[in-house]
Amino acid sequence: MRESAPPPTTAPSARPRTAVRVRGAAGAVASAALLFPLLGAAPAPPATAPAGESAGGLQRAFAAAAAEYGVPQSVLLAVSYLQSRWDGHGGAPSVTGGYGPMHLTDAEAALATASHHGSGTEDPRGDDARPALRPAPLPAEAEVPERLRTLRKAGRLTGLDAQVLRTDPAANLAGGAALLADAQRALGAAPSTDPADWYGAVARFSGADDRATAAAYADDVYAVLRSGEERITDAGQRVVLAARPGVAPDRSATARAGLRTASRTETECPASVPCEWVPAPYEEFDGDDYGNHDLAARPASQSIDYIVVHDTEGRWEGVLDSVRDPRYVSWQYTLRSTDGHVAQHVKAKDVAWHAGNWYVNAKSVGLEHEGFLADPDAWYTEAMYRSSARLVRYLAAKYGIPLDRQHILGHDTVPGPTASTVSGMHTDPGPYWDWAHYFELLGRPFRATARAGASVVTIRPDYAANRPVYTGCAGAGSPCAAHGSSAVRLYTDHDEEAPLVTDIGQGSAPTTDVNDHSSRVSTGQQYAVADRWGDWTAIWYLGQKAWFRNPAAEPTALPARGRVVTPKEGAADVPVYGRAYPEAAAYPAGVPVQEVTPLPYRLPAGQEYVVGDEVPGEYYYAVDFATDGHRVVRGRDRYYEIQYGHRVAYVRAADVRLLNR
Repeated sequence: MRESAPPPTTAPSARPRTAVRVRGAAGAVASAALLFPLLGAAPAPPATAPAGESAGGLQRAFAAAAAEYGVPQSVLLAVSYLQSRWDGHGGAPSVTGGYGPMHLTDAEAALATASHHGSGTEDPRGDDARPALRPAPLPAEAEVPERLRTLRKAGRLTGLDAQVLRTDPAANLAGGAALLADAQRALGAAPSTDPADWYGAVARFSGADDRATAAAYADDVYAVLRSGEERITDAGQRVVLAARPGVAPDRSATARAGLRTASRTETECPASVPCEWVPAPYEEFDGDDYGNHDLAARPASQSIDYIVVHDTEGRWEGVLDSVRDPRYVSWQYTLRSTDGHVAQHVKAKDVAWHAGNWYVNAKSVGLEHEGFLADPDAWYTEAMYRSSARLVRYLAAKYGIPLDRQHILGHDTVPGPTASTVSGMHTDPGPYWDWAHYFELLGRPFRATARAGASVVTIRPDYAANRPVYTGCAGAGSPCAAHGSSAVRLYTDHDEEAPLVTDIGQGSAPTTDVNDHSSRVSTGQQYAVADRWGDWTAIWYLGQKAWFRNPAAEPTALPARGRVVTPKEGAADVPVYGRAYPEAAAYPAGVPVQEVTPLPYRLPAGQEYVVGDEVPGEYYYAVDFATDGHRVVRGRDRYYEIQYGHRVAYVRAADVRLLNR
């Protein structure tokens, strides 16, 4: 089973459009909705605007909304950038029920509740030594918090109908400006044309209920304001925020905002990330059963080599209920979409049950991001991307984790540990997670590192322009909305009419389903080049030659350098593994030997696969509540982690030759 598609959203209100009421703090000003026609939802945009295109209607809408409500235009632009990067998403809701460029939230009309760990056949622990666990039904969720109801409040402040606020960008901007002006009044602050005076209002706009999260959100907004931004939106509108590097905001206003102080006592987060401790329980049950993670002593006992990016497939409150369930599943951190707030649940030294592969769990930290795989327009906010990137940079520096796609894994790139588990592994965060933007925020953008014609490529399509056709978002076979994607489709020949590449481990023919990654590669992944034909490039993938379009004018991959492996001389092929376990002789008395069983794949002679790392054969034996029986078994065998297909895999170092390309 794959990730499940979210349920259909409730139909939006059909109430008639009403006029905008004039509520500007600086006096009566002509309404934004009356100054120019509302900008209705636009069709799919071009990837770039024509050279020299000037700012269009959306830029004017920012100016009008700012003037109407007495908010500095630069502040309104910076807040909107952090919410949506100025995209409107055609009126579709975000992962937390937010609409439009200001991300006005209307959660009751948009949200689902199930956690992605509750679907499919994957055992999150992924250890043969213990039976697979299954979750209990989640309890009913609490009342929707105010941070997920801002659209209704914007409607009261502006007099605009909820449907108009959801679907019309200009109205949405007016609603956001009205909320900022209302927050400024609530703080007792006078209207001001100086952006520095709006820090407190921006912090309150975040919807956070604790001071650290609200301040971190406002800091990000002012970082955008200082640096400036310019981009073409998903509706083809060019929007510009001029840099104001000298802006020094007045941060004292957050003290008057009535926000709680969240405890950071137990957390392992950098000071720049708003973080609180919401512990996952470590409890013993009847007999030998216990949950929902394992105590360990990392990195002293085992190195932490991976960070695994997940999406939650559910709302913040319901997901926290899941991680509090002692009988089931855990991960280290959850990130909230609206404001980038982080909850930590498991210490980094301990092993959480999240990735479906015990070898990876024992050497990784898991991050859950509030989101939905199969809803392309349910976008992840810039606030969450930035908070996540700061957290990952901190963890990577602390534990020596390289910032690349073979160490910063998606759950969808974690291998099945055995042949029987391959088809049931989860597929989040999926093709709509923007890996290129994420790695830019990590400070490791994907760039060419070799000349054209190199033997290795880094997958790097233009996210906005790259729009493969997917199905299955709302139901089996149904087309997904056209949307930018990090993924590139693979064919058996240099022709888009050719069959898709088959993944024999899936046990079924490849499809265009959004959860089926049999025949696709993802941004940042690296592969050895197998062939070229005009605008097409072939790579070695799952033991076969796989083709993708890669025209020089609009490349979907960049030339790169890298280390690769190929079978040793005389070997027709070598086995591929889903985990790097030690040889039988390494296990001490009392620790059952774990079989080193290959996956249903081979690495044939003449093919090459890019290496991510050389790793020791290791197994963490932890099947009892008492930790005195826990053991780290480390063997003599060494393995190379490779980019084999969409997922990573392992080959024994003794079976292959290492080459530099």
